[in-house]
Amino acid sequence: MTAGTKLVLLAVVLASATAWFAWQGASGSWQYYLTVDEYIAQAGSLDNVRVRLGGKVAGGSLVLGADRRRAEFELEGAGCRLPIHYAGILPDNLAEGRDVVVEGRREGDGPFQADRLLTRCASKYDPAARSATAAPGEGS
Repeated sequence: MTAGTKLVLLAVVLASATAWFAWQGASGSWQYYLTVDEYIAQAGSLDNVRVRLGGKVAGGSLVLGADRRRAEFELEGAGCRLPIHYAGILPDNLAEGRDVVVEGRREGDGPFQADRLLTRCASKYDPAARSATAAPGEGS
């Protein structure tokens, strides 16, 4: 093998290793969330498995702890509801009817124990909703 061939081979190996490590590092952050309905359908296989769930906080179900570090509510999907117990700092905009994503696990038939809670941005940041409610001459 000539020196040039060895250099090209080394470059290919290094580029492949770099690409593999980048793929492995990024693939963990690409986890999407399951809907409540998808989770309920797979619940038996997901017991005690950490997952992200997305849905709406069901109306009339939100109970906040006095210290605002606990919340209990039902996460609502298209046809199912799932009880959620969250422990942690609550987002200021947590409210009934709000779209949220929770992360945690469920053990057996108990409530889903969430340790992360994210709320979606208010609809005023959604261009479609904004233009539908904008007064004449406002928005795009």
